[in-house]
Amino acid sequence: IGDKELDYNRDFRFYLTTKLHNPHYTPEVSTKTTIVNFVVKEQGLEAQLLGTVVQMEEPALEEQKSELVVKVAAAKHKLVDLENEILRLLSNAKGSLLDDESLVNTLNASKVTSEEVTSQLVVSEETEKKIDAARMGYVAVAVRSSTLYFVLNDMTKVDPMYQFSLDSYVDLFKESIAKSRSSRQTMTLTDDLSERIAAINDFHTFAVYAYACRGLFERHKLLFSFQMCIRVMQSVHKVPLDEYEFLLKGGNLLGNDERVTNPVTDFCTEPVWLGVVDLNRMPRFQGLVSSFEQAGKAWKSWFQSSSPEIEALPGDWEGKCNELQRMILLRVLRPDRVTIQAAKFVSTNLGPQFVDPPPFDLRAIYDNSSYKTPLIFVLSPGVDPTNNLMALAEVLGKKVENCALGQGQSQFAEAMLARGLEGGNWVFLANCHLMLSWAPTLEKLIDNFCASPTVNPTFRLWLTSDPNPKFPIAILQRGIKMTTEPPRGLRANLLRLYNTVTSDRFQRCKQAKKYKRLLFCLCWFHALLLERRKFNNLGWNIPYDFNESDFAISEDVLAIYLDEYEDTPWEALKYLIAQANYGGRVTDDWDRRLMLVYVGQFFCEDILELDQAPLADSPEYFVPEDGDLQTYGDFIRNLPLEDPPAAFGQHSNAQIASQIDNGRELLSTILGLQAMGAAEGGKGNDEKIMGVLSNLKDKVPDVFDLANVKLNLSTRSDPDALKTVLLQELERYNKLLGAIKSQLVALEKGMQGMVVITPELEAVYNAMLIGAVPKAWGFCYPSLKPLGSWTQELELRIYQMRHWANTAQPVVFWLSGFTYPTGFLTALLQTAARKNGVSIDSLNWEFLIINQHEDSIVVGPKDGAYVKGLFLEGARWDFEHDCLAEPNPMDLYCNMPMIHFKPVETKKKASKGTYSCPLYMYPIRTGTRERPSFMIAVDLRCGAGKSPDLWTKRGTAMLLSLST
Repeated sequence: IGDKELDYNRDFRFYLTTKLHNPHYTPEVSTKTTIVNFVVKEQGLEAQLLGTVVQMEEPALEEQKSELVVKVAAAKHKLVDLENEILRLLSNAKGSLLDDESLVNTLNASKVTSEEVTSQLVVSEETEKKIDAARMGYVAVAVRSSTLYFVLNDMTKVDPMYQFSLDSYVDLFKESIAKSRSSRQTMTLTDDLSERIAAINDFHTFAVYAYACRGLFERHKLLFSFQMCIRVMQSVHKVPLDEYEFLLKGGNLLGNDERVTNPVTDFCTEPVWLGVVDLNRMPRFQGLVSSFEQAGKAWKSWFQSSSPEIEALPGDWEGKCNELQRMILLRVLRPDRVTIQAAKFVSTNLGPQFVDPPPFDLRAIYDNSSYKTPLIFVLSPGVDPTNNLMALAEVLGKKVENCALGQGQSQFAEAMLARGLEGGNWVFLANCHLMLSWAPTLEKLIDNFCASPTVNPTFRLWLTSDPNPKFPIAILQRGIKMTTEPPRGLRANLLRLYNTVTSDRFQRCKQAKKYKRLLFCLCWFHALLLERRKFNNLGWNIPYDFNESDFAISEDVLAIYLDEYEDTPWEALKYLIAQANYGGRVTDDWDRRLMLVYVGQFFCEDILELDQAPLADSPEYFVPEDGDLQTYGDFIRNLPLEDPPAAFGQHSNAQIASQIDNGRELLSTILGLQAMGAAEGGKGNDEKIMGVLSNLKDKVPDVFDLANVKLNLSTRSDPDALKTVLLQELERYNKLLGAIKSQLVALEKGMQGMVVITPELEAVYNAMLIGAVPKAWGFCYPSLKPLGSWTQELELRIYQMRHWANTAQPVVFWLSGFTYPTGFLTALLQTAARKNGVSIDSLNWEFLIINQHEDSIVVGPKDGAYVKGLFLEGARWDFEHDCLAEPNPMDLYCNMPMIHFKPVETKKKASKGTYSCPLYMYPIRTGTRERPSFMIAVDLRCGAGKSPDLWTKRGTAMLLSLST
């Protein structure tokens, strides 16, 4: 053991078990151990569940089957024994075999016995076939239930807290069979077996959905029901593989070299059109391109519809497309409607109840539990289930002992458990994620009391924990999991806050009217900050976990300051609320700017002076007239259930962008589940990857000859700082190109069996299989593009650098083509500083919009550089008036004109009508710790009648790169 040699007994055996679904062991461990995989497979589970359903539905049949299995096995064993006995007698015989009368008699007797046994065996096997044929009537139930278990099991890959045990699933299956029978009391013996099977399948499918939903976060419930629907349909061969793959991955993994003229440029962008061309190659979508050519107006009308998922498709496509094919069309043309169509797809094929999760009912969950099942709350930020639990305990008359786990609390928790087990009390252990070092002890304690016959049956163990991959799997599988999430929507959040305000607190201020109005503004501010997260990048750069403690301390500050000062101390209130209380959580400067804009709007004299002071551009949202607590509650209940983007100061496109992100997340998560099982894909996957490898090897450019580049640059008059930037860029690109080429060659050899496929190569293989960029290639520059778009962009990047290195410095620089664009901007400042003999620290940027076509510019500027390739998000550029403008519907991004980045010593003071627009490298605005996404703030004109605050609330920003 370790470096010590020990004596051991040869009969010694050492067994280890794990509940990890897919453990990874080092080669050293694997070679020294025998690894036995006991993970159940679909066919094995089908056989097990078939036995279960037949046992419950046709017990005599299953009993007969079991007896026959024993008889057949015994008969075969007897035949083997007879054969062995004959061989023994023959081997021990002496002299002539024919002269040994005893041997001959024994052989004759054995022959008779053998014939009898063989005859019985034939009869038994024939009977077994008949029984199997009868049992096969229930195979559809076994297939469905096995499929559903593996859908459930796959959810562990989505979130480590989604653990479900096979034992509990089998219990649920048995319960479904029993309850489906009792729910059909009108059923008679003459009913068709197919009806009974349908009843079991329908009941069990929804039982699995309801069972899982209580432990799933809201964002994963549609994912789960969609997976259920697809897998059930796949089990009966109703989902064409090529269509499903297109839905998940999109078109050609490496982009489309075929160029087909876009006949509908007025509404269909180039990336969308390329998707249409890709889709046209599929057998069931042939003729799609010609349909766009012939019926462009009809397609435009469908495309611009607010609900294209329910609009009739143009021409004969309405009759040709089923729900899955409609979803594929939406993926290509209207990705914002993918999640809506996914819900419609589930509703059509499984039933509407599968897109309407059962309401959370803590009492019902308790009723289904026992002392052997821990009840686990999986926490969300800002939500505490303690009050709900205590309310239930009070209703049921149960005593609850609780403990907030943390350092030094283990002995106290163990003593509490001992008292609860003996007295039948409830034990509530909060924040288990803070004491994971004690979790193995807790797991052992649970195992012990579950096996003990002396536990008081009224005992219950309640746990809370944040999602954590290190939480013991055994506890999760044994327990009942419940997710806790804050309410969604401004209305629900306002109601929740007002429900915490008592009448005494509502009347506590001397300046009661002022306090009530500002309290409503504070509640609105809190709800707005929380709900703005749904807009993703257009909401917050970083999604913050604001909670009720932020609100409570701000409410106290509001009451104290209003009582203390007759004149409202606006600046103090705004500072304490936006900078200290809520702002203490805000780490991004641009998010802080947004918060200051909101607090400036909601905490000002207008709020007090105007009768119905507006809170948003939408007319429904204003500060209500003075009244009691009930009046404010009634006003809130009359607010819309669905929040329009205008309530947040957002454009309607922000909701579209959010829906696109949600659809992309849904499909990418499912695709990730597919990739985890890619190793089982077999020959078909290998053929695909070989095609991708061949295509990539042709597309990936050659590395740069740095020696020749340096020689060439030495003869040119380019500024030294820019030469240095160019060489640094080429070195980084060479490193990337070298890594790509070497991995492509190694992977090809590995697939041919010439070299070992390492974990790194396996990761490259799996990424290519789903059309993603391997993580190993992401070190050079950040990108969210799929493999095809990424490869095409790489070619353009190398083209710019090669032209610069071999020919001349570009007149207009494509800023997105730099691996470190900030380095390029710094070089421009250095060049200007040296040229003008000033310190680089004394220089600032001035930004001049160039409304000219790139081809018309033949000479670069004297100072700085012309820059192209920037995208504007959350606004549109008005070329006529040179200012920001409202975006067109469905236009989530627009191309910016060229900008002259000009270094100046004395920067002009920005006017009130100027918006300081942040420029980011790619859509993830935070970037990473190593590579922040933010680069620089560019001053842009706001436009007539528009204030910088408007664009701040819109989340308007510029990007170097998009995700498509």
